[in-house]
Amino acid sequence: MCVLPGKPVGLSHGSSDNLSPYFRGPDKRILSAPAIADSGQPAFGDLCLGASINRFLKNDKTILENIRNKSPLIWNFSNFVSMDIAANALLAVGASPAMAHAKEEANDFSQICKAINGALTINIGTFDSYWQECALEAAKKANENNIPWVLDPVGAGASVFRNKNVEELMKFKPTILRGNGSEIMAVSGIAGGGKGVDSTSSSNEALDAANSIANENNIIVAVTGETDYVTDGKTTYAISGGHEMMTKVTATGCALSCLIGAAIAVGENKLLSTASIISIYGLAGEMAAKVAEGPGSLRMHLLDNLANLSPSEVSENANIKNV
Repeated sequence: MCVLPGKPVGLSHGSSDNLSPYFRGPDKRILSAPAIADSGQPAFGDLCLGASINRFLKNDKTILENIRNKSPLIWNFSNFVSMDIAANALLAVGASPAMAHAKEEANDFSQICKAINGALTINIGTFDSYWQECALEAAKKANENNIPWVLDPVGAGASVFRNKNVEELMKFKPTILRGNGSEIMAVSGIAGGGKGVDSTSSSNEALDAANSIANENNIIVAVTGETDYVTDGKTTYAISGGHEMMTKVTATGCALSCLIGAAIAVGENKLLSTASIISIYGLAGEMAAKVAEGPGSLRMHLLDNLANLSPSEVSENANIKNV
């Protein structure tokens, strides 16, 4: 696992006694994902979480390879703050970002995405009335053309204007809704105590709201925080990873929403594809924090790690469970 050329860096999940039982065989040996397949032990999923987790680990590898091989076009209706890191994160994993906001281009880009199996991401972070019109047109076109799309309700609950934007955009059925705890609770109509774009509610507290939104709207909800959750209202995955220093780099969450767009553009199983890319992003952030001297260098190393992670590193270090 290389963060810098020629310098191997291992992930530390604490002592072996603190490792999740999901990574142990019946004889208590700690098994990596590939080792389980070759060990003659019961399959990983059979041990604890069901066969879907076995498939998840394979899916984790496939998503990264598919993004790099297919280089999907991700049409991003991002915000002023996040455009740079979002575009660079997409490039780092091998996707092709298009930062296009004009209402007049909505039909053209929707047709391109439809033709080559791309995806749309919409982020409401720096909306004004004109951007609102443009985003609604983009969401409408995505809905009409069956283009998968991600809604990032940045700062939902902080103002009437933001809430109205989310309300209108939700009518066009995003494939994925991705936000922090407060944002997800605001979307569900629960008073989450939003503080601008920061979260004052944990992802754990927002899980009920996420399940409610998923069930009522027949969509997938990803709520990110200390522990990340992805749910379709029936199946929920919890993903551990990342580093608290990532919260000191602006728009890391926005960049993740765009990466989710890349994952659902190439992945048939949208739930597992979303969980997979969140796991990959957290792993890249964890690795970056090991060598970063502060938020500035963490941003650089995060992008490097997204570009250099191997599928085997991802599958060996995936930290996800069914809850």
